[in-house]
Amino acid sequence: MAVVRKVAIVTGSASGIGAATAEALAGKGVNVLVNYSRSRCDAQSVATRCEALGVEAAVHQADVSDDAACRAMAQAAMARWGRIDYLVNNAGTTRFVEHADLEGLGSEDFLRIYAVNVVGAFQMVRAVAPHMKQAASGAIVNVSALAALTGSGSCIAYAASKAALNSLTVTLARALGPQIRVNAVCPGFVKSRWMEQGLGSERYASALRKTEANAPLRAASTPQDVAEPIVWLLEAARHVTGELLMVDAGFRLARP
Repeated sequence: MAVVRKVAIVTGSASGIGAATAEALAGKGVNVLVNYSRSRCDAQSVATRCEALGVEAAVHQADVSDDAACRAMAQAAMARWGRIDYLVNNAGTTRFVEHADLEGLGSEDFLRIYAVNVVGAFQMVRAVAPHMKQAASGAIVNVSALAALTGSGSCIAYAASKAALNSLTVTLARALGPQIRVNAVCPGFVKSRWMEQGLGSERYASALRKTEANAPLRAASTPQDVAEPIVWLLEAARHVTGELLMVDAGFRLARP
């Protein structure tokens, strides 16, 4: 008898938290659609690593700010596997601009950041929701940020967009129950290539030292550290919805 595996779409999964989540789900026996916007080679590498864990994986290019692309991605998963059990809205974008530099951000920056981080997440939920409802079961995790609660992060527009994503999470949890659960994780500083490229090596090293020195757990998170609670929220937390889970080694509790 053929094994019937669950299916997950993980947006922005060519690297970082998305890649770690795709691989963690594959390790649980879940077929994974690996999404990317530009980095096809990286996405293919993630898919290959997922397949090495004994599941099926597909690579799909899409910019989640495009509603038609979101719907096409959901249809691609349905055409390949006939079901969608999990969605991880990890795709995100930002600009690295000091918060005091109000002239450093234009309206086009806000619109682009919101288009991906907020509207894109909503469009992906809308694309998969009918399939999850038909199956009377589904789970969604939005990857937000500690910046949404602290007003910190790479730029003001990014922090504001993640706060909007948190609100969207709670609203969707109420609207889509009882068939679909919707939660969010809010990582703090995460050790990643993306973060180092955005901050630059010197500022990245400084932020890493600050996190490790001040977080109660004396650690900075890796993408794998964030992937673990994402998978838990998808697979095991049957009575958890509308939750915003901090994954920051306790950094938010650091003394001023």
